[in-house]
Parts: sequence; structure tokens; C-alpha cells
Amino acid sequence: MKGLARGVRAGFLALSLGALTVPGARGHAMSPAWSPAWSPPVTVVDPSLLSDTLGGKSGKLRARLVSPKRTGGIRILRELFGDTASKRPGVYEASDSTSGRRFAFINMLPFQARERGKLGAYRIGFWPGESRPTWGRDKAPEGFIEVTTANQDTPLSDHFRLRDFLTKDQFTTWPKYLVLREALVDKLELLITDLQRRGYAVSHLQVMSGFRTPQYNAQGVGPKGGRAKDSRHQYGDAADVFVDNNRDGEMDDLNRDGRVDLRDAKIVLESVERIEQTYPDLIGGAGLYKATSAHGPFVHVDVRGNRARWGRI
Repeated sequence: MKGLARGVRAGFLALSLGALTVPGARGHAMSPAWSPAWSPPVTVVDPSLLSDTLGGKSGKLRARLVSPKRTGGIRILRELFGDTASKRPGVYEASDSTSGRRFAFINMLPFQARERGKLGAYRIGFWPGESRPTWGRDKAPEGFIEVTTANQDTPLSDHFRLRDFLTKDQFTTWPKYLVLREALVDKLELLITDLQRRGYAVSHLQVMSGFRTPQYNAQGVGPKGGRAKDSRHQYGDAADVFVDNNRDGEMDDLNRDGRVDLRDAKIVLESVERIEQTYPDLIGGAGLYKATSAHGPFVHVDVRGNRARWGRI
């Protein structure tokens, strides 16, 4: 982020290289004094900032998460969108005036904003071990992304949007809140790219389950529900996915043997292995899951920081 901040400042002095126009930001905050109609003055910076620094390892990231812990990001919000943006959680969008490609800075709500397990009317719950005196803030998520009906389609990358990772409950409650790590989105984009390079025409990787609030995850803990109490889904760094180009809600027949089963999921797992060999900092857990009456086969992918594998053909 330090390099990005330097690039922002340099952009003001190098407009001849091109222009990145910020036509206005769309943001929300929990304060009743905040007006969604507010937008900052138009700002122009060097467009190379988008391709050079926001793409991630995949080159396909289109959003950057910002929190008080990331001082560089707060500084950039202030420089691009004004002091108000650095203090108000929300999605602040921009677009490249040359290509029209969009990107966003997402200012997260602090973890401490949660009250009695809720953010506004949205139920979050409590993380495993949170009630213990020894539970440190280092185990807490960095912050919450506020997702509204207006910003839910904000692109996080070329293939994924905010709403793809929302917990699948409380359907009529807005705003909703999301915990997510950019590294997970980056890894999923790399997964699509690797499958394509191997000859599989992947156009859509479906996120069956992304972030799970602790209160939602707790409903399926144990042998009956199959969820782990300390599930990585609660920390925003895990997703259950399957290739679904035809959008029928199930894994595609990737190996073209006339049936959809774990052998198709194994093809996805093989790409996960290839990615982790190339990018050790994206190492994590991966597991194969067979079809049930409720869903087809899928693969769990996460970026927990250490290797873990489960499930067999």
C-alpha cells in the first residue's frame, strides 16, 4: 500500500500519462447523519495504479479493503476521496477514464462496532473462544464490509462480486455484513486461470458457501451438519466452490465421462495444488466433498496459511 500511496501522489504530477477519473463514491455508514447521496469531488490520478497495484497475483482483483490497521489505505482514501471517506465505512468506486474499468476501495467497519453479537439488525454472533479472557484481538476479523442493496454487485475481481460471499441467511435484512480476505478472492481467480490453461473452459466458478457468520455456522456444527466449530468460513478466508458454466447449480462434467462426481472435483483440487506450489503465501486447506441430496460435488478452498487436505476419491 505504501507503493500505491506514492503512486497516487505521483499521479497528480503525471497527468500526461493518462487519467483515472473518480466520478463519485457510493458509501454507507451506520450513523443516521450519513447521507448516501454524498459524493466527493472528482479526482484524477495516473491510471497505471489500477493495473500495477490492484490486480493482485492473478491480475484480476478490482477492489482493495481498507481498515484503520492499514494506514496506507486510509491515507489513499483521504487523498482520493477526501477526509470524510477515510472515516466512513463504505464502498468508494472509481473508473479508469481510458478503459472504463471499475475498481473500488472498501472502507470496513471496525470489529468493535458489533454490539451484543449484532450489527444493526443483522445477527453476527460470537467467534469460537471469544468469551474466554485469553481470546486475543489478533484472532478477531480485521473488520466488516457493509453490503447494501445498492453496492452488493460491486466487483471484487473479474469474476466475483460482494454478494457472492455473503452468508446465506437473513435474506430480508439489510444492510448485511461480510468478513472477507482479498487473498481468497485472488486464489479463486488464479484457480479459474489455471483450469483454463489446462484446457477446461471455465467461465463461472460458483461460490456455494463463502463467509459464514458464527451464529449461522453454529447451526450446522457436529456430525449432522458437517460444520467445524472453528470453520475458516467464519474468518473470510474460505469458500466452497464448483465449476458451473451452465448455471444449473451443480458441478459441470469437467472430465466429460458422462457423469458428475468427485472425479470432476478432483480436477479443481489439482489446480489448487498447482497454485500453492507457485504461490506459497496462498497455501491453505482444500477438501473434496461428494454429492448429496442437497448439493453436487464441490471443493473447499482456503488461505489459512498452512497446508491441510481432506476427502478422497
